Amino acid sequence: MPAFGIFIIGDEILSGKRKDGHFARAIEILKARGLELSWARFMGDDPARITAELKRSFAGEDIVFSFGGVGATPDDRTRQCAAAALGVALHRHPDAVKEIEKRFGADAYPRRVIMAEFPVGSDIIPNPYNGIASFSIANHHFLPGFPEMAWPMMEWVLDTRYVRLFHSAPGAEQSIVVRNAGESTLLDIMNRIVAEYPQLGFSSLPHFAEDGYRVELSLRGDAESVGKAMQEMKMAIVELGFPVDEKPGHKGEQHGIIR
Repeated sequence: MPAFGIFIIGDEILSGKRKDGHFARAIEILKARGLELSWARFMGDDPARITAELKRSFAGEDIVFSFGGVGATPDDRTRQCAAAALGVALHRHPDAVKEIEKRFGADAYPRRVIMAEFPVGSDIIPNPYNGIASFSIANHHFLPGFPEMAWPMMEWVLDTRYVRLFHSAPGAEQSIVVRNAGESTLLDIMNRIVAEYPQLGFSSLPHFAEDGYRVELSLRGDAESVGKAMQEMKMAIVELGFPVDEKPGHKGEQHGIIR
């Protein structure tokens, strides 16, 4: 199964002028379809960096959503960088041009129509908010930075192109909370479980509470392996003399994941 990744692009995000909402929302959109986010990268509007990152991701098999930089102002460079990364030209996609003309008429020219210039070979992503399409190419999907546009467009891409992958992410997760033990004390047990069950996702999340130290340990993957591995881990921890509390499984925790 291919992994899902996102690029979030814009100097305004890195400078703090605008707060990002795409990261959390992308996780929610994927989770609703039984999928999960594998990686995320934040970048400013530097074209050399954007092009280099896109070259790397185009060379792989990941499904990538990119947010931001697809407008017509001088700081919007994602369309140009995608074309450069693929070694192709930009051209005016006829379907995207039609949508812009439909919305703006003669005022589509000479500036607004620039937003219909996509890398050669692109397909359009319809924009239900204002009709100004964006584009997909090579398992990469380029979306506006505006949430009210980007999020429905991401959902449309998933629902029209990747239904076959829905609910193919690991289906079970179990967590325990170990009281009064530090991560270093439990490290040998953690390493043994990861070595014995390499197919499972593992995470360790420490908590500092008023009534003492806690470590939350989670396993994620197929239900049978998760259950077996968790039972072994609990028994080993109890044998060390530390109390263990079971916690209902949860999805989407990304801290400290070891694979």
